[in-house]
Amino acid sequence: MSQSRTLPFRQIHLDFHTSPAILDVGADFDPKEFARAMKDAHVNSVNVFAKCHHGHLYYDTARAERHPGMTKGLDLLRGQVEALHEEGIKAPIYISVQCDEYAANNHPEWIARQPDGRPVGAGPFSPGWQILDMASEYQDYLADQVAEILEKFSPMDGAWFDMCWTQPSSSHVRKAKMLKAGMNPESAEERDLFALQVVRGYMDRYYKMVQEASPGALTFFNGRPFHLYPEEIHWFEQVEIESLPTGGWGYMYFPTNVRALRKLGKPYLGMTGKFHGHWGDFNGLKPYAALEYETAQMVAHGAQCCVGDQLPPRGRPDRATYELIGQAYQRIEEREPWLEGAEPVVQIGVVPSAPTDGSRLSPVNTGLTRMLTQLKHQFDFVTDTNDLGKYELVLLPDNIAVTPELAEQLEAFVAGGGRLLATGTSGLSEDLSRSVLPSLGVEPEGWSPYTATYVRFGEAIGQGVPPCDHVVYDKGVRVRGASGSDVLGTVVEPYFERTWEHFCSHLQTPPSRESDYAAAVRRGNVGYIPYPVFSSFHKHANVPLRLLVGKVLDLLLPEPLLRVKAPTSTEATVTRQGDRSIVHLLQYCPERRGDGIDLVEDIVPIFDVPVSLRRESAPQSVYTAPDRTPVEFRYENGYVTMRVPKVEGHAMVVVE
Repeated sequence: MSQSRTLPFRQIHLDFHTSPAILDVGADFDPKEFARAMKDAHVNSVNVFAKCHHGHLYYDTARAERHPGMTKGLDLLRGQVEALHEEGIKAPIYISVQCDEYAANNHPEWIARQPDGRPVGAGPFSPGWQILDMASEYQDYLADQVAEILEKFSPMDGAWFDMCWTQPSSSHVRKAKMLKAGMNPESAEERDLFALQVVRGYMDRYYKMVQEASPGALTFFNGRPFHLYPEEIHWFEQVEIESLPTGGWGYMYFPTNVRALRKLGKPYLGMTGKFHGHWGDFNGLKPYAALEYETAQMVAHGAQCCVGDQLPPRGRPDRATYELIGQAYQRIEEREPWLEGAEPVVQIGVVPSAPTDGSRLSPVNTGLTRMLTQLKHQFDFVTDTNDLGKYELVLLPDNIAVTPELAEQLEAFVAGGGRLLATGTSGLSEDLSRSVLPSLGVEPEGWSPYTATYVRFGEAIGQGVPPCDHVVYDKGVRVRGASGSDVLGTVVEPYFERTWEHFCSHLQTPPSRESDYAAAVRRGNVGYIPYPVFSSFHKHANVPLRLLVGKVLDLLLPEPLLRVKAPTSTEATVTRQGDRSIVHLLQYCPERRGDGIDLVEDIVPIFDVPVSLRRESAPQSVYTAPDRTPVEFRYENGYVTMRVPKVEGHAMVVVE
């Protein structure tokens, strides 16, 4: 069984950041009612709070940080843990790290400082979190709290440490420690390096404390940049992708990041929220259709599910919230026989474009995820280029700097029969004067002098494309096809570059003449497109770019893993359980319903969807899950071909 199946499938992250000004904390808490609400909502794991961002504790303790409004004698955390365990529900324990208002107010010398001396986080008159310096004595203070929690609650199901990003600081203690380590506090680069050492130091410290007291407890540090996970994964027993689509993450965050993080060999899950907006959106309830989509998307990518909620201060779960979550989680529970141990099946390995901030998405990766999803291709983001051989095609999107080591790996991959597609400056020298990958079959001549040019599709890729020259809004590279290469399309250049001295009409200059430069080139199993097609698609959603990439991929991958004739809004993924394949079809359409808010409110079904799945042998049966309704199929030319009668939001087609 895959390691990714050691986590419960239906989790709740139960925030409880409760102000000390609220004096009836836990007044309505009934442990049996609390646990029963979770059980009735088909929940099988709940992250419950030992310590919140306000810095207060919610268990029986003599420490001064116990929440001042919690009823005398109430051990809220123990009541939650024991009641959940009685219902067979896991109860990992949450601990806030860099946010602690109690500690910040009582020890201002522990607050992290910006280079100009101002505090990091909320100012003195702002309602918000002050950020602690983990190089100060606060780290020991927190260690004492962790030690007490472990003493009282071990063996624990898990420890969930929050707010663990890499935080530089220019506090007095940080400067002194940097000097002692031989580092320069005036250097921003060295402050960042020391901050990384600090966060890895306390992760190591707290991880060892947890594992010594509760061996095997699922330990997680939230807030770490995803691009650092490969170096830090030994401190994690699980990987979580926090992504509240309406809270600022958007609907592309999870499906982009999961394609890299699921390859780290750890259990992984997606985390959304029940909130209409961000965390702490009290009584803001999202539509059911949105929560169904988000949880269906998680399992379609092989992940478990977690839904964020915030328990009201008096300790009684909100009824409407758990009716909403229960409806979504009942769907997941019914489908778990086809989810347990199911691993994603992919055909394309994408070398990712690295974002400057690991917590944000690269426009290249986002545009690529959106485009390949619309084209129904199955792909991963490659975390280890030594592992290219598992893919049929490797894709270098837009701006990948190919090192000599990577060039050697790619050329060996192609020589062994692998397929390759590069776009933009990927595979070219830094000055764009030559290709560092001879297999690309192009002769580059630097940047085009024109911001916008036009693509004329050639005969080999022009079928079904509107017969005109199609605009590309972003600058490409001038390339010619080398000897032995096929030019699939040509660049049509404008009359002139648009400037204040000469311009035409409202936007780009119209096309003038077909140039000698290629818009797409193919040599054997290798393709090249000289435009930043994926970042441009992210910005403009320009359909001809998808047509261009799709047509080139059709030549390079004439036998795709999956063919689906459905709207571009339909998402399709493939997972495998042993000899059983499962095709997930998702038809939900997020709409821009507010300023920066994309929402799913309605589920509109589609019918009679043609699907073809590549498979080595004929299956014995095809049916939809969980109802096990048979689906007629035929097997020919290596494909199982069927028509899915109905996709109402999420359909699962099982081929076995």
